Amino acid sequence: MSLKTAENKTGKRVGLDYYVFWSSITSRLAFLYALSAFGMLLLSTVFLYWVLASGLERNNNKLLADEVRILRLILQEHPDDPEALEQEVKLEGANSQFIARILDEGSHTLIETPGMNGIITPPLFPTPIGVTEEPREGVRCKSHDGKSYLLMAAWAEVGHSGGRQRLLQGALDISQDDVFIVNYRRKLAVVLFFGILFSTGAGVAVARKGMRPLGEITKMAQRITATQLHERIGPARWPKELTALATAFDEMLNRLEDSFTQLSQFSADLAHELRTPINNLMGEAEVALSRTRTLDEYRQVLESSLEEYARLSRMIDNLLFLARAESPETRIERSLFNAGKEIEAVREFHEAMSEEQEVEITCQGNALLNAEPILFRRAISNLLSNALQYTPPGGKITISVKQLENQSVEVNVSDTGSGIAPEHLPRVIDRFYRADRARSQYPQGTGLGLAIVKSIMDLHGGTVAIQSKPAKETTITLRFLPYSLSPRITRL
Repeated sequence: MSLKTAENKTGKRVGLDYYVFWSSITSRLAFLYALSAFGMLLLSTVFLYWVLASGLERNNNKLLADEVRILRLILQEHPDDPEALEQEVKLEGANSQFIARILDEGSHTLIETPGMNGIITPPLFPTPIGVTEEPREGVRCKSHDGKSYLLMAAWAEVGHSGGRQRLLQGALDISQDDVFIVNYRRKLAVVLFFGILFSTGAGVAVARKGMRPLGEITKMAQRITATQLHERIGPARWPKELTALATAFDEMLNRLEDSFTQLSQFSADLAHELRTPINNLMGEAEVALSRTRTLDEYRQVLESSLEEYARLSRMIDNLLFLARAESPETRIERSLFNAGKEIEAVREFHEAMSEEQEVEITCQGNALLNAEPILFRRAISNLLSNALQYTPPGGKITISVKQLENQSVEVNVSDTGSGIAPEHLPRVIDRFYRADRARSQYPQGTGLGLAIVKSIMDLHGGTVAIQSKPAKETTITLRFLPYSLSPRITRL
């Protein structure tokens, strides 16, 4: 049991070491660089060895074949001159690595290099080639003294009559070439070994140097905290491969900074909006408790408090809606309906308020819209309520809807109210954002109406656009994309 446990621990340890090694990009680069260098060195050494070995073998075969041709020529051109043949066989063989033997047709030795019979006997030679065949390649053979020889046998014609033939046996001592090849192979192995060591060290150095910019980016990223979101890595100073990473990281920091700023602003705005009704409730309660009151006075305090409670309840409901709308799991169920009829229903709901404020509301156009009906009515209702707040008596509000050529639907809500100053236009959709004039004129507002409209359009994959001329008119445009182009799950 203990041995098995030890084996398991060893196996886990080896697996862990392998994972740690392979999880490092520097280790991977160094390993791959060393592996590629090893492959290149191995191919180079094998190629060089093959070139040298094949070249030596080709030269030895050519030298042996030339000697056999010379003996054939002597036998053919000088058949009656034994001195020339003896000089070529005995004297030439004594001064070179070539030895030869000449036999008659009965395989009796006529002449041979001195001592040849003790080195290589006639049966060791290969089958001789014919008289008309050209000598090409010999056969390797080990002699009795352990040396390597290249053997070749060939028949030769004596004179030009063609009556007699002689058997030529030639051997070339290639022992020195074998020793040279073995030494060369050892040197190549040494070169390959030290080449691998050098390439591994160079691979580690190159990989570390190449990964140094990534380490610098990591250090810069580690210095960025919640209080230093304004810092950026910048793509200019980094290698081309890391430029995209630096750019994407800076863009992420921009989004984080914007989100952090919005969150801080949202927290401050939420605290401000909650403080007012709570202070009102506390003030009324303190005044009511300062002395004994009648039942009617207590009733008035409760009724006044009920208004503040209703305001807090609306604010909480709106915040919950915004939170659900931004959830990645939020889905909407669409249906095809007549947008004109839904807008008319919303107009009728606000008709009493519009008559009280002496503001005319008109609806124009018609279109088939594939959307969530309740959310659509809520968006139109928020826009209409907002327009009624800022349109003076005698003003006019126009709601128009039309189907565009690409099957998208556009809804415009225009009013002849006070308008929005240019500096406030980019932020009027933000939560709790209200211009000072709006706060003083309509303190009961919360600044969440347009934010809810924006969330509803995001859920449908649509857009919100606002155009305004101060003291003249304001137009808010909702554009719903065709159902085939809008996302099914609209929050990612």
